[in-house]
Amino acid sequence: MLRFHFSAEDLARTRVAAAPHPLWEIAASLHRFQTPAGRWAYAAWYRTARERLREAGLENAVRRTLLPLYPRASYWPDFLTPLEGAYGLEAGLTAILATPPARVTAELAALARIRRIPPHLARLPEKGAREELVSVLRAYHRTVIEPHEEWMHEGVHTERVRLARHLLDGGTEGLLGGLGPTVRWRHPLLEIGAYPTEHDIRLEGRGLLLIPSYFCWKGPVSLADPTLPPVLIYSLHHEPPRAAPGSPSLEVLLGRARATVLRATAAGATTTEAAHRAGVTPATATHHTTALRDAGLITSHRHGNSVIHTLTLLGATMLSRNLRQDAEP
Repeated sequence: MLRFHFSAEDLARTRVAAAPHPLWEIAASLHRFQTPAGRWAYAAWYRTARERLREAGLENAVRRTLLPLYPRASYWPDFLTPLEGAYGLEAGLTAILATPPARVTAELAALARIRRIPPHLARLPEKGAREELVSVLRAYHRTVIEPHEEWMHEGVHTERVRLARHLLDGGTEGLLGGLGPTVRWRHPLLEIGAYPTEHDIRLEGRGLLLIPSYFCWKGPVSLADPTLPPVLIYSLHHEPPRAAPGSPSLEVLLGRARATVLRATAAGATTTEAAHRAGVTPATATHHTTALRDAGLITSHRHGNSVIHTLTLLGATMLSRNLRQDAEP
């Protein structure tokens, strides 16, 4: 179990990331290649990601460099997901390059205690080797993460809206109590069940940064080193959208364009984004979102100059059932 120990000061300093953390998304997406868990939810991404990696000539680099460094295990090096990544990919990659060699050595040694490290990765304390790693990470992000950034940002925005309601209704403790079924708030502890290790982090006035993640599946994750700035990465509450055609039943029921609009709202979508996904004009997309809203399948709320459409419980149930049928052999 993972436990965060809060003080009153920590409650005041708890916040939610404003955008996806690209390096945590890289880590979580690499885990999607290593397990069938949640594969149905990422089926379209998984298929196109493998194709894109092959076309970009990155398959070997992912297999030799990234997968050994990011095992789906109880530990992988903390220096690969620096806090600076919250300010963008390049800021995070710069932080990786700036990591003291002694820290890289120590974290690789910790990884070696649970997984065999290929000999060429033992050179990572050297800046030249890390420059090569950063080059691979940048290419991987450009190839398989960047094409999904629009949906990742919409998902994080929708999650922030959801958590804002918890915050307004119940304060910070209400927010912490609404993070998902595996997370439990029992003052002054935030407990994450089914964690791979027994781990206690005393916040000691530093607060906690909550980072909703598109590619994280089910179990939340934190850094292993309790002296680093505290973060908790957890799965978005909305189903990831799928670009692939759905089962015939949904399209027969709603029509192709309207079914596509419904899928687009799974992670939150503006009218313009839904129109782009469905290949229709914004005016036509508005007609479809109105019909879906009248049917109780989506809800809409204004954010600035845009209207964000998200699934209702009924809409999520319909889409989830359709996706499960699609995934069956």
